[in-house]
Amino acid sequence: MTTSAGPPTVETIATRAGVSVASVSRVLNGHGARPNTVRRVRQAASELGYVPNGVARSLKGGRTRQLTFALPDVGNPVYAAMVRRIQAAAKPAGYRLLLHATDAVAADELDVVRALADRTSDGLILVPIRVTAEHLRVLADAAGPVVVIGSLPDGAPVDSVRADSVTGAVLAVRHLLASGRRRIAFVGGPADTVPGRNRALGYGIALEEAGLALDPALTATTEFGIAAGAAATHRLLDADPDIDSVLCANDQLALGAVHAALDRGLRVPDELAVAGMDDSELARAGRPALTSVDLGAAERGRIAAEMLLARLGGGRHPVRCATVAPRLVVRGSTAASAGRAS
Repeated sequence: MTTSAGPPTVETIATRAGVSVASVSRVLNGHGARPNTVRRVRQAASELGYVPNGVARSLKGGRTRQLTFALPDVGNPVYAAMVRRIQAAAKPAGYRLLLHATDAVAADELDVVRALADRTSDGLILVPIRVTAEHLRVLADAAGPVVVIGSLPDGAPVDSVRADSVTGAVLAVRHLLASGRRRIAFVGGPADTVPGRNRALGYGIALEEAGLALDPALTATTEFGIAAGAAATHRLLDADPDIDSVLCANDQLALGAVHAALDRGLRVPDELAVAGMDDSELARAGRPALTSVDLGAAERGRIAAEMLLARLGGGRHPVRCATVAPRLVVRGSTAASAGRAS
């Protein structure tokens, strides 16, 4: 088999297939041709190593038929749930989904918004866990439609869909109180993040609602992650062995709290009840399975995809903001033990 001296072109493909340049162009652009012509062109393109150039197609036709989903943590099952629902909406609409992991680095998030100007993607769904004034400025100047999964300030220039983490944390604390716990600790994420701040706020609101003082000695702030959750729970229990329950700001932290309890010989839930937030696959896989607050990750992904597709469909729409209501899912990690009020 002979190979071309440079990248394959419509001319070299036409020569290899024995058809006209016009026929090759029709096949490669999806405009149809006789079945035998299509077969010959595709075979020749494959043999020559032809790769469709999405950028060139976008410059010619205005669309790449690609969407980008920029997420902070590829290891968190919450974002996997979002990916599945975004993909389920994008694929039937003729779009391919590209994933970009930002590691929650603001500069990377801003760069992926600016990259819309390169026309390698038609639109973006972005999950920032910190929102700065620079985020709002770059979002306002974006070259293509952007939908944010997360909480934005009032008047933000793009569509968004958010969880109600404050109410979710309130539901979890109310449940722990109803199961007889009174010394409820909180392991939260970084205070400068939206989820870290909102979930801590809900914890405080629920304690105040129950007439309990917010005790700083019962709270720990750390990075989101299993090892971080275990270390924070150990610190809390070292300082106050009478802690009878822990609310964690996500399921990764909660799984770490369970590990810490087991390390110390504490029975979950009899001696230490543990609740998480997100109701991810981690919650269902634990032993005992974790009580967790379902913050609608999959539903947020679905709504974000529909918002983005609506923008790409044309027409003028007011900026929209949707909120997905939380739901407490009770499992074995917080079951009321003998002698506790239920």
